[in-house]
Amino acid sequence: MYSLIGKTATFRQLKALDMIARLGSVSRAAEALNLTQPAVSLQVRLLEEAVGAAVLQRVGRGVQLTAAGEIVSRYAREILHLWSEAGDEVAALTGDLGGTLRIGAITTAEYLIPPLLVKFTATRPHVKTYFKVGNRDDIIRMLATHEIDLAVMGSAPKELRTHAVEFAKHPMVFVAAPGHPLMQRKRVVLKDLESAHLLVRERGAGTRSTVESLFKTAGYRFHVGSELSSNEAIKQMAEAGLGIAFLSLHACALELRAGLLGQLPFPGNPIVREWYVITLADRRISQVTGLFRDFLIKQGAPVIDGATAAPQERRRK
Repeated sequence: MYSLIGKTATFRQLKALDMIARLGSVSRAAEALNLTQPAVSLQVRLLEEAVGAAVLQRVGRGVQLTAAGEIVSRYAREILHLWSEAGDEVAALTGDLGGTLRIGAITTAEYLIPPLLVKFTATRPHVKTYFKVGNRDDIIRMLATHEIDLAVMGSAPKELRTHAVEFAKHPMVFVAAPGHPLMQRKRVVLKDLESAHLLVRERGAGTRSTVESLFKTAGYRFHVGSELSSNEAIKQMAEAGLGIAFLSLHACALELRAGLLGQLPFPGNPIVREWYVITLADRRISQVTGLFRDFLIKQGAPVIDGATAAPQERRRK
């Protein structure tokens, strides 16, 4: 019967494998760990001796995890995470709250996380942040593999058992360049947008799903003028007068304040959905992660509202 009892591996070896698994290459892992490539390769060989099986295999010019490597990598990440948590809890005994806050957010949410982190870390200067942005599938994968401890998304993933709590409203708007013909009207209805050149995100993006549902519910044809993979590209095209964009208000608040874009005189503007803070249901979260989750639930909404408010709204507050 195969067993690892009596065999040892060091944290340095586990870190080397974990970093290779995250970054996809030995050279990039070496750079991230501030080590030479031969030093990282040595750690991998020593780990393979302890495991009794190869954990990496060459594929072309790169490497990938073997079946054994996948298993060891998964446990290595968990061991490193638990060790980090232990350090955080020991530090907390002395009142020195620190540790690393590992957050993931879908691309639209990248605009609202920075002001939240500024507010949260203002009274917690020893907290480090690890912030990853990706599409929905990326964030779900990172949550499942424990690369992140907390996610901000527009809905809870059905693929995982999670604890999801709504913490803020998510307004989405139709916007266009001030000189666009539809901006000159007093009122624009959804039917007017059937023939418009719509600038939207790729399938699976939250704003894309929302606008598709909007047209489908109303019984109108949804026609994609241009499909783009980033909010920045959509804003640039809209500012150039190349179409009507449907964006999160968080993503275009600065452009609206600067007058580069304007909200379409659409009676449904803004279309409001929700933001959720999500953690895995069957995983104990660290103290700093729990504090940040509580902060989002209790204080997240006013911080976000303040960051996206129009200038005249700010003056009234």
